[in-house]
Amino acid sequence: MKLCDLHSHSTFSDGTFTPTQIVALAEELGLSAVALTDHNTSKGLPEFMKAGEHSSVETIPGCEFSTDWEGHELHIVGLFFSEEKWAEVEDYVELLNMAKKNSNLKLIKNLNDAGYEITYDEVAKSTDASEFNRAHVAKILLKKGYASSMDDAFKNILREDLGYYIPPKRLNALTTIRFIKDNGGAAILAHAFLNLTYEELEIFLPQAKEAGLDAMETLYSKFSDEETTRAKELVKRFGLKESGGSDFHGTNKPDIQLGSGMGNLKIPLKFMEKLTV
Repeated sequence: MKLCDLHSHSTFSDGTFTPTQIVALAEELGLSAVALTDHNTSKGLPEFMKAGEHSSVETIPGCEFSTDWEGHELHIVGLFFSEEKWAEVEDYVELLNMAKKNSNLKLIKNLNDAGYEITYDEVAKSTDASEFNRAHVAKILLKKGYASSMDDAFKNILREDLGYYIPPKRLNALTTIRFIKDNGGAAILAHAFLNLTYEELEIFLPQAKEAGLDAMETLYSKFSDEETTRAKELVKRFGLKESGGSDFHGTNKPDIQLGSGMGNLKIPLKFMEKLTV
């Protein structure tokens, strides 16, 4: 069975592999196709698509948008953006990235006030991303000995309810789905059970389908067997297609491998093929 991975991150957001390295790894692992879906940016796509020209792996240009639905953070993946639409993606997320920068400035100030010696510039210089996120901050905290692991940094310093991190205002989920569709992309709800309950999905999915949602990830690294089964029930019930992805971040999520996630993933290429129909 030919396999793919429709959800991965590079150094242009919070991953540790360059777009070129992701393509090379996908080829090494025998994947037939791989998508680059960096958070709220298309800036890694030129390098990614160029690398695909010299690979047996089909490269799929995408973006993962951070959105809000009734107070819930939802991530919507857009796939198959043509090159002429990449600038449209950047324009769409511009206000979000400005809000993200303000959020980061507040985070660094709050950490400084609490005695953590960390600067905005040193975190910004650690990544090619337009704006860093908590994973980059966690890495600096780990390097300086303030945390014993990335997980420790998130749980005991950067968790939202601890007050240091104040999330930026996010894009509207339904508006983002419409944006993806208006720009020729396929709109996919990512890792739904990390953000919503089954009952909440029963409310959200009809609204999202009306807005143009194409698919939902049914195969995801951190889904239990039960969650995968329930996700498949939901896509069938609401007439959606299936998608799947590892959510690969390189060494920032060392337990997740491209293509196979935590060892439990086999995402059929037919998922990608059906999304293009």
